[in-house]
Amino acid sequence: MLDLTFETPKIKTIAGAKHDWELVIGMEVHAQVASNSKLFSAASTKFGAEPNSNVAFVDAAMPGMLPVINEFCVEQAVRTGLGLKAEINLFSAFDRKNYFYPDLPQGYQISQLYHPIVGEGEIIVDLEPGIARRVRIERIHLEQDAGKSIHDMDPNMSFVDLNRTGVALMEIVSRPDIRGPEEAAAFVVKLRQILRYLGTCDGNMQSGSMRADVNVSVCLPGQYEKFIETGDFGHLGTRCEIKNMNSTRFIQQAIDVEAKRQIAIIEAGGKVDQETRLYDPDKGETRSMRSKEEAHDYRYFPDPDLLPLEIEQAWVDDIAKTLPELPDKKKARFVTSFGLSEYDASVLTADVESASYFESVAENRDGKLAANWVINELFGRLKSDEKDITTCPITPAQLGGIIDLIKTDTISGKIAKDLFEIVYTEGGEPADIVKARGMKQVTDTGAIEAAVDQIIADNPAQVAKAKENPKLAGWFVGQVMKATGGKANPKAVNQIIAAKLAE
Repeated sequence: MLDLTFETPKIKTIAGAKHDWELVIGMEVHAQVASNSKLFSAASTKFGAEPNSNVAFVDAAMPGMLPVINEFCVEQAVRTGLGLKAEINLFSAFDRKNYFYPDLPQGYQISQLYHPIVGEGEIIVDLEPGIARRVRIERIHLEQDAGKSIHDMDPNMSFVDLNRTGVALMEIVSRPDIRGPEEAAAFVVKLRQILRYLGTCDGNMQSGSMRADVNVSVCLPGQYEKFIETGDFGHLGTRCEIKNMNSTRFIQQAIDVEAKRQIAIIEAGGKVDQETRLYDPDKGETRSMRSKEEAHDYRYFPDPDLLPLEIEQAWVDDIAKTLPELPDKKKARFVTSFGLSEYDASVLTADVESASYFESVAENRDGKLAANWVINELFGRLKSDEKDITTCPITPAQLGGIIDLIKTDTISGKIAKDLFEIVYTEGGEPADIVKARGMKQVTDTGAIEAAVDQIIADNPAQVAKAKENPKLAGWFVGQVMKATGGKANPKAVNQIIAAKLAE
C-alpha cells in the first residue's frame, strides 16, 4: 500500500463570519443495487422504460401480495460491505418505516433500522497525493426505493411512475468525519469508484442510481476533537440535512451555503433548528422542507411479512474470494510495478475500465511511456470528442503497437502522434500503416549528415551565431526535420549538428 498521511482537520474560515468555525459533515448515500430485478419482486429495474411498465403486483401493493427477498441484492450488499472493510452482520432484519410517500402504494417503506446487514467500516478519501482522510462508515442497510411523482405534465394534475418502486437501495451512512465541501465531494467520488469496481452500483448520479443526503453542522474550533474523544454529539452544533443531492458540484455549493446560513444565525444570537432542507442551485440557497423527524416519528416496527435474514459465514467468505482488486491496492501496484507517479496512478485507476485498458497497453512494455500515451494523448482526445474509454475507437493492442514502434526507433515521437491520429480516425495496424505510407523515420546517419551539411552550407550567418550561442542549435534541428519531412531520427540529428558546429 502507499504511504499516506492522514491529515488533521483544519479550521474552515467562513467569509464574513465574526469567528473561526469548523464544519462537521456526515453523508447518507443511497446507492441503487446493480441487479436485474427489484428487492422484493421479480419486476425489471431497467432504467428508461415506459412509465409503470416495470411494476409487479407486490410493487403496486395489491391485496394479499407478499414480498420475497432477492438473494442477489443481499449478496451485493455483503460485497459492498466487504469492499468497505466493514463488519458483515450474520443476523439482520427488515422493518416498516411508516411515512407518507405519495409514490409508494403500500404507505410504508421496508427498510432496516435495528439490525442492518452491514456494520462499521471505512473509506480512505484521497485529498491530494500522499494526503488522505479516514472516514468511518457507521452502517449499510438495504431498503426499497419509492416511485416518482411527476408534476410538469399537466397544470392541474400530478402523475405517478412506479417503475422505481421497490428497487433495491443500499443506504451507506458515514460518521460525521468530513470537514469541508471539497472533502464531501471527494468522499462521494471515492465511494462511487469503489462501488463501480465492485459492480454493486453503477454510480450514475444523473439517472438517480446514486444520491446523497448531506448532514451539515458547525462548531467552534476544538469541539470536534472533543466529540472524537468522547463520542458525545453535544460537542457539535445542531445539524441540518440537505436531501437528494445528485451532483458533487451541487454538494459542495450546498454545504458552503448551508454553513454560512447556520453561522449567520448563531452569530446573530439565534438557534439553528434541526430540519431537513433542499438546495436550490438557481437561487444559491437552501430552504426548509420539513422539521427533522426522529426514529419514533416513523413508527418503525419489524416487518411481519419478512423473516429475519440469517446468513452463514461460509457464504460471506465465498463472496470475499470473488472481490476484485480495489482502487487503493491497484493504485499502489501501478506505482510499484510500472514506476508511475501517484498522480498518474490515480488518473489511471479512476475507473476500472481505464485501469484495465492501461494494463493491456503496458503489458511487457515501458509503463511510464504507456501511461504518458494513455493519459495525455488518448484521454485528451477522448475528452475533446466527449467520449469515454468504453467507446474508445483505438484498441489497447493498437496503442501498444504505436509504443512498440517508438521503442524500436522505427518512428519518432512526432511521427507517432501523426500515426495515432490515423489509427484513431481510420483504424488499422500501426506497423502496416507506417510501411504503407512511408512513415518510417530516417536512421541512416549518412543521409542525415548530408542534410545537415547542406543546411550549414546554406546558412553561414546562422552557423556563426550558433557557435557563439549553442542554444541556437535548435534552429538547425528544425530545419533538418523540415527537410526530411519529420522522418529524421531526432537523437541522431542533435548529435550530428552538435558535432558539426563544434568543428
